[in-house]
Order: sequence, then C-alpha cells, then structure tokens
Amino acid sequence: MAEKNEYIELPWTMNSSSGDDEAPKDPRTGGEDFTQQFTENDFEVTPPAQRVQFILGEDVDDGTHVSHPLFSEMGMLVKEGDEIEWKETARWIKFEEDVEEGGNRWSKPHVATLSLHSLFELRRLLVNGSVMLDMEAQNLEVMADLVCDHMVSAGTLPPGVKDKVKDALLRRHRHQHEYAKKTRLPIIRSLADMRNHSSSKIEEHSASILGATTPISLTASEPGPPGSNGNSSLSTAAGAMGRFLTVPSGKPSNRTLEKKSNSKHSRPAQNLPSITEDMVKSPSNQSMARPGSGTELSEQQHKGNTHFMRKIPPGAEASNILVGEVDFLERTLSCFIRLSQAVVLGDLTEVPVPTRFVFILLGPPGSQSNFHEIGRAMATLMSDEIFHEVAYRARKRDHLLSGVDEFLDAVTVLPPGEWDPTIRIEPPAAIPSQEIRKRPPELPKEEVDEEEEEARLREENGLSRTGRLFGGLINDIKRKAPWYISDYKDALSMQCVASWIFLYFACLSPIITFGGLLAEATGKHMAAMESLVSGFVCGMGYGLFSGQPLTILGSTGPVLVFESIIYEFCQKMGWEYMTFRFWIGMWVAGICIVLTAIDASALVCYITRFTEENFATLIAFIFIYKAIENVMVIGKNFPVNQGIYDCVCTPPIGSNASVIDYAKYNWNSCESYNGTLVGGDCGKPPTENVFLMSLVLCAGTFLISTVLKEFKNALFFPSIVRQYISDFSVLIAIFAMSFFDYSLGVPTQKLEVPNELKPTLSTRGWLIPPFAEKNPWWSAIIAVFPALLGTILIFMDQQITAVIVNRKENKLKKGCGYHLDLFILSILIAICSMMGLPWFVAATVLSINHVNSLKLESECSAPGEKPQFLGVREQRVTHILIFLTIGVSVLLTPLLGNIPMPVLFGVFLYMGVASLKGLQFFDRILIMFMPAKYQPDYMFLRQVPIKRVHLFTMIQLACLIILWLIKSFSQTSILFPLMLVVMIGIRKALDLVFTRRELKILDDIMPEMTKRAAADDLHKLDAENPKFNTSKQLWRGYLTPTETSV
Repeated sequence: MAEKNEYIELPWTMNSSSGDDEAPKDPRTGGEDFTQQFTENDFEVTPPAQRVQFILGEDVDDGTHVSHPLFSEMGMLVKEGDEIEWKETARWIKFEEDVEEGGNRWSKPHVATLSLHSLFELRRLLVNGSVMLDMEAQNLEVMADLVCDHMVSAGTLPPGVKDKVKDALLRRHRHQHEYAKKTRLPIIRSLADMRNHSSSKIEEHSASILGATTPISLTASEPGPPGSNGNSSLSTAAGAMGRFLTVPSGKPSNRTLEKKSNSKHSRPAQNLPSITEDMVKSPSNQSMARPGSGTELSEQQHKGNTHFMRKIPPGAEASNILVGEVDFLERTLSCFIRLSQAVVLGDLTEVPVPTRFVFILLGPPGSQSNFHEIGRAMATLMSDEIFHEVAYRARKRDHLLSGVDEFLDAVTVLPPGEWDPTIRIEPPAAIPSQEIRKRPPELPKEEVDEEEEEARLREENGLSRTGRLFGGLINDIKRKAPWYISDYKDALSMQCVASWIFLYFACLSPIITFGGLLAEATGKHMAAMESLVSGFVCGMGYGLFSGQPLTILGSTGPVLVFESIIYEFCQKMGWEYMTFRFWIGMWVAGICIVLTAIDASALVCYITRFTEENFATLIAFIFIYKAIENVMVIGKNFPVNQGIYDCVCTPPIGSNASVIDYAKYNWNSCESYNGTLVGGDCGKPPTENVFLMSLVLCAGTFLISTVLKEFKNALFFPSIVRQYISDFSVLIAIFAMSFFDYSLGVPTQKLEVPNELKPTLSTRGWLIPPFAEKNPWWSAIIAVFPALLGTILIFMDQQITAVIVNRKENKLKKGCGYHLDLFILSILIAICSMMGLPWFVAATVLSINHVNSLKLESECSAPGEKPQFLGVREQRVTHILIFLTIGVSVLLTPLLGNIPMPVLFGVFLYMGVASLKGLQFFDRILIMFMPAKYQPDYMFLRQVPIKRVHLFTMIQLACLIILWLIKSFSQTSILFPLMLVVMIGIRKALDLVFTRRELKILDDIMPEMTKRAAADDLHKLDAENPKFNTSKQLWRGYLTPTETSV
C-alpha cells in the first residue's frame, strides 16, 4: 500500500481561469488575494481533500458566505401545447425525487445514482463555462441580462442570439403540484382558468399589435420604460396585458433551420422548444413583494407548494438548475451563478424560499438526455454537505473545481454489469457524519493511557470512589438536582400517557400474581393487598426522590425464595415471622446505607455487558417461559377433552314445547326463555372452550402489541397517527382482546384485585412490633446473617438493572444516580419492614420496557430521511403515575375484574420478547444458526473472527444455563445472587482467553486491567484491521460517499 500522503492523479489538469469569475456589481472585485501563503501552483498540486479543508477553514468575514440548508430543484425547457415553459422534473432536499411522467406524481425519495460521464461533463462545463459569483440581482430579468452580457463579453454567446437566450430564461416555470391540480378535474375547467386562458390570448394579440420590443419589469419598485413614471402603476397598455406579458422574438433564421434539419441528432421541429411568438412570459422576472410593501401585485404573486414547505428546513435557500435544448444555439452554454443575497425569484422555485444558486445549461437539439444527467449531477452536488458549503465559500472558479474533485474522491463506483441502474436505492437508516471530510485527519497519538480515560468516564458517571463518607451520594444529588424541575416539564407528551397506561397493566399483574405466590409462601402474612400497598409506597418514594426514575421497581423471584426460606426457618424455630423479618429488613437497610457511605456502588464498573446481558436475557426468558407456563396451567385445569357436560335446558312446567325445542339453549340463555337447567353439572358453566380461548387471547394480545408497536414505520396514515398507534399498542391490544372475550362470553380466568384496604390476615396490623414473646432477644442480632445474603441479592438486582438502564446506547443526558438510588432503596426497605410489606427492587424487564416506551426519534423533515434515535424522554412523572394508579387499584376492582388473565399473560410474553431486542448476546445466539452468507452485517462480525465470536457466545450461553438451573430449584435458588458475583469473576478470567481488542468489541473493558504498551496494541490493531486511505481508492471503485453513488 502506498504512503498515506499520496493521492491519485485525476485524468484532467487543473486549469486556472484567467478570466474574472466575479459577477458584475460585486464589491469584492479586485479585492486582496485570500491565499496569502499559497501560490496557484501550490494549490494545483495539493490533493482535493486538503484544498477543500483549506477553503472551509477560512474565516467568514461577513454573513454572505454563511451556508444554509439547500433545496435544489431542476427544471427542463419543454413544449406544453402551444407554449414553451420550464417544467419541474426533479427536486432534492437530502435525497432525489423525480417526477413520474406516467403517473404524474413524485417518485419515492431515493439515493441519487449518477453516471461518471455526467460528473466529468459537469466539471468540464465549470472549467470552460461561465462562473459568476456574488451577482447582485433582485429579479430574474436582471439576472438574465447580466448572464447574457457576461457570455457575450466572454465570446461564448453570439450577440445575435442574446435576446433569444434571455427570452428562454424568462419563460414561465410550471411545477409538479400545479400539474397535479390540473389533472384533478380533467374535464371541468374553472372559470378562473378559462379567464386566465382568454386573457393570455388577448395578451399575445395585444403584444403583437403594440410591437413591444423591450421586456417590461413588473416590479413595483423598478422604474418603467423610458418616458413613463416610475412611481405610478403600470401603463394602460401594460395593465391590459395582465399577469403574463409576451415578448416578441424573431423566428429562427433559415440557416438555423437548415442546420437543424441536417443534424443527425435532430428531432422533429414541432417538438423543439423554439422561441416563437406564442411563448408566455414568466412571472419570475418579478421581485416578490416584501411583507407590508403595499404593492399592487400581491394578488398576482406565485403561489408555492405550501404543503411541501413543511418539509423544508428552517432558513433554507434554493438552488435552481435549468437545463434545456433550443434550436437557435450551435454550441452549449453553461453558467454557474451565486447571488450575493438570496432573493425570491417569483415562480422559479416550487416553494417560496429565496434562491441563492442558479445553474443554467442550454444547448443545441439532441442533447436533452445528456443535459438531464448533467443537471442531476449538479443538483446532487449541491445536496452534498461538503460541496454545498464549498459553493457558499468559493471565491473563484478553482474553489468550485476543488469541491468537485473532492466529491469525486469520495464517491462509490458501481460496476455496470453487477447492478441494475433502474433500481432506486432506498435511503439508508443512518447517514455517517461528514465531519471527517471537512477537517484534516488527526495524527495518532503516540501514547494513549486507557486506564486514565476509563477512570475519567467512571468519574463522569459517578462510579469512582470519592474518598469521603457519602461522597458519591452528595455528587449524585448535585448532578441530579438541576434536572429535577425538568423531570416534570419533560413529561408533557402523549408518549408519557401511553407509557404510563402500558406499564400500569404491566406492573399490576405481576404484583397481584406475586402476592398470590407470597401468600402461599408466608402463610398469608403477606398477599396481594400487601403487594399493592408496597408498590404504592415504594413506587411513589422512588419516583419522587431516586436518581434514575426510569428504573421500575417490582417484585422478583429471588426475593420470593428468600421470603419462603425465612418463613420456613421461623416455623421450625417457633418464632414470629413478621417480627424476625422486621429485624432482617432493618439490617438490610443499615448495610445498604453503609454501602452508600463508602461508595460501594463504584463496584458497578465491574458489571460489564457480559454480566448484564446474561442477567437481562435470563429475566426475559423467565418472562417468556412463565407466560407460556401460565397458559398451559389453564389447559391443565380446563382440558379441551372433557367428559359429557351433564346439564340440559328443559321447558317450563305446563309448556307445550318439547325438550328438543329447549335443548338448543345453552347454559347462559336457558333462564332467559323461562327454561329449567337439569343435570349434575348445572352449577358451573361449561369450560371445554376456556383453554382454546385463553390461547387465542394470549397470542392475540402478543401479536397485536408487536404489530402495532412497529406501526410507526408503516406506510399508512400520517406520521402523527402512526406514532400514537405505536405508543398505545399494548393498551389497544388489552382493550381489544378484553372486549373480544366479553363478547363471546367464555368463562376465562379474570384478574382478581382485592376490594378492601386491610391486611390479609386479621391478626396483624399495618405496623409490625419489633419484639414478640415467641422471639428471643438475640434473634434481632442473628438476623444480620440472613440480612447479608439479602443485601447481596438486593444490591445485585438493583445495580445490574440500573446499569442496563444507564447504558450508553440509550443516550441519557441527565446523568446516573447509583448511590442515590441505593440510598432511597434502603429507606424504602426499612419502611416496608416496619409495615410488613414485601420488598421491591429494580425489575429488569419492566425497566427495559419503560425505557423502550419513552424512546425519542427525530421528526423526519426531508423526504426519504429516516428517523434517528435521539435518546429517551427522561422524566419521573410516568413512574409516579404508574404506582399512584396501582395504589388506587382497590377502587377500580369492578373494572379490572373484567380483564382476562390470558390477556395479561400475552403482555408478559410481549415484554419478554421486546426486552431481547437490542441485546448483542441474543443476536450472537441467533447468528450461530445462520449460514455465513445470511448473517447480518454487524460491526463486531467485521472486526472479530467468527470462530472467536462463537467461542465468546458459547461461554456466555453456558453461564446463562447455569444461572437458569440454579434459579429453577428451590434448594439452590438462594445462591442466585452469589452466582451473579461469580459471573463477574468468570468475565475477569476471559482476559486470559481473548485479546483486549476482542473484548472491547464484544464486551466492555474491565477497570484496572494490566496496562499494555500502546505501541504494541496499535501495531496489532493495524495488523488485524488495516485502514484504507480513501484518496487511493477512487479509481479502484471502492469509495463511499454520504448519499451518492456513481
């Protein structure tokens, strides 16, 4: 490979124009040379990328060269009926849209694919054609005069056809939305159209009678023709002509016609846009009225496409490309124009935005297709982020050529035999940043201290030891306090309403289910009512004061196992369970406060992606497994193949109807017809359809939630409707399937919510006494031993979930709060222990779904632009509302009692599957079953050998299986939190198996690793993944631009 500073020699030479590229009336003409330390020869031999970086690195001395977003529009000179006009054929904001001639509509936005020949031709035109920078023109007529004069003085335009070129430039511009309006009612014409058509005929006739030879400006501020009063309105003759004025022009000479007929590329004369007397003058030569100018032409101004105007970025300016063939020219004319001040040039642009750039390309007949491709190349260049900035800052022709050369250095060449040029390339999901093209490449640092960099990142996230008591807690409070008010203001969105209702049902069902299991494990000392109250207390406290309110608290399986072990121990010892649990809770809270004081949460930095994804995948699999298991339990309790249902509807006594007449009535409708149910099974409804109905409800809820969640990317309805449907997808699924269940009347299992706010056991109250007669005094002391195990369980559950929520992929902006979260949780555990309520900790799957429901995406403005992930709506209102509603669920029992449990099982299944999305571990598991040619193009597959990826996945999968087995058996499930600590040790041991680079790609680097020489690491990186010098690959067909392929 050649040296880095080499560049490919292009198949042309840089010719400096000796002419003056500045437009007339430009105050900068003759100014000082900006290339103070560079000569022309130096500029020529410099690689294009460096030239562009030099141009963009200059200071902008005034506001005229500040770049704006550009809207590019291309028009072609065509003949429509008896009139010659400019017809809009394509437009660009970021991607190309073409007019579909057959369908009379806009095409889908697509990546522009250009021919290399068109780019070479465009460059040749910029070298040899006219370039007029900083032209001072307020309307199209003045601009046309200056262009024609410049071409005549340069010798590229014969003086005899100057007026014809000017007349061609002043033709009317018709845009696609105007054609669409014309075709809506193809038969019935409005009176206004008829009047305009009649007036245009009158105008032509009047113009021919008057014999006017001087174009009349319709600008109110412009002086009229000689002899007229410039301050008065238009003359009577001019007023009679109306909006469009004809400009007579001589017909083509016999010599021109003869040349045209003899040309082998010529087309029939009637199809050529010749400048004849039937051509209608464009209002583009008007200067658009300023707001409040009081001009009499305000009613005649061009009406732009206001609907499309919403897609234009604020502050945008226009770039107009005008291409066409005419029969009075023998050679091609081109001119690149940059106005000194952007002005609205009448109907030149589809939308009422000021025009800054104009590119004109006119030529003899037979060049239409080539001109069209060159125009597309020019518009695509103007939509390129780098070239359009060069166009704003260019001071001379060579600067534009440097921009073209740099663009050619960055394009991708597609071989003609390996793809179909007619295929439109869809816009990419994400466009890489072009900043690297704007600035010179940075030299690699000789030594990079990765340990110091990691320490800095940990300190920013609050994961470094401060060296003082409660130092981390104080830093968390200082970090989160400025955001506290915004945590409430940022919740003013319908997205938060959808998230609140979705997570309410998602949290309510596990709380009630967990309450039922807890009642069996603790002898009804704690049940569904205590779980609801605990959810209200913990949720409200955590939502109001925590450092990361996106984390959802919930009941977990390890806590349930811990509670059952403590209860069995108390039963064997004959102790009072709630009192002993009170002291365990106090010890747990005290130990957690001590951990907060010594900044123990800094140990979270050892929890890498390896551990957190193992834990998250395990919890997601548990949700999926439990959802399916609960439906299967319904099938066991209500089998499909049951015995004969012994219950028949019989007619009432004294009725003339037979038994057969009443046998058709089922269990529900028999009594409504005064019938009598007879049989041994009449005391309960038939249940043979319960299991099948439960399957339908569960699967239906899952499918509706999944499909509607992705509806925001669908092709139907406006974007705001799609967004609402996506946000409320789970809520729609719950109500739809609940109504479906209600309409069929199948007795499925319903959600059971307590209807009274009182403890489940009548022998206990809402406050637990710290001492009991059955418990010895030293039981409060030995409670510290189970409290240590409980602390490990709670600490690991809480912090792993917090790491998953705070991961950098979520782009959180308000900072973390690990120490503050642990401190608030310790206080809540103490309160729950005093009230005899279950302990709530961070629930992984619920927290992941809470974050996913609040993700923000950019609003697409440019057609074809894909929404970009911006971050998460960080606020605490949804957390507060979720658990506030859970607290008042006792009052909603009549309504909640109609929700079938299989519907909530479907919500569980959806949450489990949704939380797997985005986990690299799960993606790598799927890759193991894919042939190599079908594997997705993940970045880690590009940088790490596939065998090493599979080895890392197998080790992680083995750890997941071990965690599942330990959790599945009650005898070993209490060791689950200790196994999470073991996972961290296993991850540490992987440093001996994988290289540092492989671990950095597949996982995260653990702190305090052995420091290696940066030079050796860099050498290994270069050896395994050599960098390509993009400037060397142009003619090898391997370059990639932002949006354009050649």
